[in-house]
Amino acid sequence: MASPEDVIEPVAESSTAQNLGRRRFLHDLRNLSPDEIDGLMSSSEGRPFLVVHHLPEIKEEGVPYLMPGTPITCRVDNTEKYTTRSKVRVGTLYTVRLTHGHFHWTVKRKYKHFQELHRDLYKHRMMRHLLPLGRFAKDRQQLRNMPEEMPSLHGTERTRRTSSKMKYLEEYLNGLLENTFCRNDHSMLEFLSVGALSFVTDLGPKGLEGPIYKRSGGHRIQGLNCIGHHQFCFRWSRRWLVVKDSFLMYMDRDNGSINFVLLFDPEFKVKVGRAHTDTRYGVCFENFTRSLIIKCNSYRQSHWWSHEINQLAETCDFLEVQRFEGFAPPRENTLTKWFVNGSGYFADLADALEQAKEEIFITDWWLSPEVFLKRPATDNHWRLDEILKRKAEQGVKVCVLLYKEVELALGINSDHSKRTLMNMHPNIKVMRHPDHLSSVVFLWAHHEKMVAIDQTVAFVGGIDLAFGRWDDSHYRLTDLGLTETHNCACICLQSSMNQCFLSMSHPLQTLIDDSVNQGNCVADGPKPSEPEKQAEQNPDDLACNTKLWLGKDYSNFIRKDWVELNKPFEDNIDRTQVPRMPWRDLSAAIHGKAARDVARHFIQRWNFTKIFKNKYKDDFYPYLLPKSHTNADSLSFTVPESKKAKVQVLRSADRWSTGTCENSILNAYIHTIENSEHFIYIENQFFISCADGKTVHNGIGDAIVNRILRAHREQKKYRVFVVVPLLPGFEGDISAGGGNAIQAILHFTYRTMCRGEHSILSRLSEVKDQWTEYITLCGLRTHSQLSQSLVTELIYVHSKTLIADDRCYIIGSANINDRSMLGSRDSELAVFVEDEERVPSIMGGEEYQAGPLTLALRKECFRVLVGAASDPSINVDDPISDDFFFLVWNESSKRNATIYDKVFKCLPYDSVHNMRELKEYTSEERLCDTDPEQAAEELKGVRGLLVHFPLKFLCEENLLPPANTKEGMAPVGLWT
Repeated sequence: MASPEDVIEPVAESSTAQNLGRRRFLHDLRNLSPDEIDGLMSSSEGRPFLVVHHLPEIKEEGVPYLMPGTPITCRVDNTEKYTTRSKVRVGTLYTVRLTHGHFHWTVKRKYKHFQELHRDLYKHRMMRHLLPLGRFAKDRQQLRNMPEEMPSLHGTERTRRTSSKMKYLEEYLNGLLENTFCRNDHSMLEFLSVGALSFVTDLGPKGLEGPIYKRSGGHRIQGLNCIGHHQFCFRWSRRWLVVKDSFLMYMDRDNGSINFVLLFDPEFKVKVGRAHTDTRYGVCFENFTRSLIIKCNSYRQSHWWSHEINQLAETCDFLEVQRFEGFAPPRENTLTKWFVNGSGYFADLADALEQAKEEIFITDWWLSPEVFLKRPATDNHWRLDEILKRKAEQGVKVCVLLYKEVELALGINSDHSKRTLMNMHPNIKVMRHPDHLSSVVFLWAHHEKMVAIDQTVAFVGGIDLAFGRWDDSHYRLTDLGLTETHNCACICLQSSMNQCFLSMSHPLQTLIDDSVNQGNCVADGPKPSEPEKQAEQNPDDLACNTKLWLGKDYSNFIRKDWVELNKPFEDNIDRTQVPRMPWRDLSAAIHGKAARDVARHFIQRWNFTKIFKNKYKDDFYPYLLPKSHTNADSLSFTVPESKKAKVQVLRSADRWSTGTCENSILNAYIHTIENSEHFIYIENQFFISCADGKTVHNGIGDAIVNRILRAHREQKKYRVFVVVPLLPGFEGDISAGGGNAIQAILHFTYRTMCRGEHSILSRLSEVKDQWTEYITLCGLRTHSQLSQSLVTELIYVHSKTLIADDRCYIIGSANINDRSMLGSRDSELAVFVEDEERVPSIMGGEEYQAGPLTLALRKECFRVLVGAASDPSINVDDPISDDFFFLVWNESSKRNATIYDKVFKCLPYDSVHNMRELKEYTSEERLCDTDPEQAAEELKGVRGLLVHFPLKFLCEENLLPPANTKEGMAPVGLWT
């Protein structure tokens, strides 16, 4: 019967599999020049982190595991007496304390270990003297500096006393360590417990190392334990165990490859003895995902391993459940920056990617390799796949985790993304997860969006590196390029600009903003009859490009979802006839320890996926190692304009997605709402909450209701701002009802807001009609001109943001629904940011101490939404004052909605209560068609982007999908 080891370790597979993995590993190594490899191995100040991706074989000749030019000294300062197995003789155990640069560690050795070291060194010395092999020439040169005779371990009669013997062994060992040949011999390295990862500065202290036997199996993953229990089917393998300050791992002693990494977590325990291991002298290491058993040579050794590992791990932050039941603690004095919309986010991300020296981690729900990060694109320099290829060619390891979609349900074509990136360079590795059949996961998705660079800077939020995500505060509906005059100017500008100037500024962006975006109107482009209307932009000929969205990037997914993503530069819709759908989103950049926490989450997912999927088990897909937090504040670069705050990384995770369980995002949302004093501002793609114990389980809506009722009972001013999309992001014709998917999401959204006994407004019966003093529900809409016709479109709110009291905010990938919040469904990532400094502000007409980061974020959001960016008379300083709440926010949203209805007959609309009224409403003539001039005059009354959310739209219809449709047959959890 096959052992479970066959499922876990490449080295335990057939020799063919081993050779394949080794060839792929060596292929990676050949990407570096010999000088670069020597540089990695021979740093005198600790080895660089990139060495973990180029590990040599344990006994590979000429590999300096110790730092060249850095002395290593030892001190034998203690002895322990122990009884041998015969229980007659009493043995002596020597404690050897070693120092090498800023690294300190301890080993314990018997006298026989010194004898074995002496014998091995003598044997290796003789081999190099006597064997006339060219590969020994360098060693023979070193041996000329060594005394003819090896130091003797047989001292005088005086050295038999313990104290003298300790001194003698110390002098003997220090003498050997002064010789280059002796100190680099693999026998000496094993005696000193030194391996390839001992002196990697970014891995923290030297830690604990040594040879062990480990037992196969023990994975707590469905399907990975033979016949359900690993005790009945296992084998022992000799490995090199390495324990660092936040993880342990073991390596193959022959080829140097990392075979497994076990991260410390709240479930981490060290157990000793047969009762826990079914093995004499066994030690068991447990965490959420595995129970790893090793075998020691003696009772004393097993307890020593246990004691040392517990002592090393006791300072690890990840051993305790943190605030909000999260995996990472709050990190004070963390540099962070928020981004509203994709333009600034993509630009800063592109610059950060260029700074990468070691690793780039990316995980997305959807990734488009051909997306441009800086616009307008005048060449391919800032295209995502080209950036990653450029960094891979420089030796940076790029690891990408993609959600593997159910192809019948989603058209994001992750297989195209994987193949495109993997074909760019061998240093780019892409894995997809989950395998739906083997994991029995069909409904849930990996939804987090994250980029980590050198485990030092991380970007987290709601923005995928994908088509349709780039936008700015103009929220343009059209993109036809500039006129002929502007194109000529483009040619002149292009001929006079060098690449450096292009990377530092974007004059074309200013030119487009000034000439194309006067108010909400867009200059006319080519007429539909002109031949250039369908011309595809050649991605290799962008010198005169003035478009911001090329090919599939120009999108309106409610009109038509993305298709044929393998043809990225072919338009998905006719941009001369169909306006694009603007995209509003938020993200954040974080540094230091918080960035290490984000990287650790990625590493946990990556290693989990590597274990789970058979095709990723060879060395081509490496295990990743988390950097130590001890030196996390040493930053090689920072994102411009970052400010310090307290940052905690949150996530939603389950055993299917990450191997662990967590719903800290939900806990943080509820905590923030319950403890808010003045207001909360929510921007989210979904608003499905208010638990009923049957269909909806997250309590965010309940927390809002309870907080409003408390404010009403206390007669205190309290505001809740909610901004969500006017329509769900599914393809469908809303004039005909929108389709089953759109109606299903609308049903649960209205169930949360105003329909049914569990809705927010229904449960605010205590305040009666005064609920409008506490909560406002809005969407976003804008308008423009396309091909001489007035057009409008909703702005798709994809944000996942909560702001409270101008002092803290949450930005992440988690929607307000059960899928994102419960933890047992979609996987998510977010950051909770609390200002540690205070600046003067105003709240409810009184002086108030606000947090500078949160205050700036809230003002930026409000300025754009209420039109203060174009009308300086609008004051957004006091978010809860009656003047702002009623006369600015609510009045603007109602007025804008009325104007849009009058001009465009927009949907959804409050006066349309059923399908009959919908049909009549859509058959009426629109003012924009019958009297464009009057329509344009009416649109001058629009201020900002807010529109009142139509709470009565189709209120007389049952919006749940019919049972005989595919949407109706889907589990309710798919929509909630």
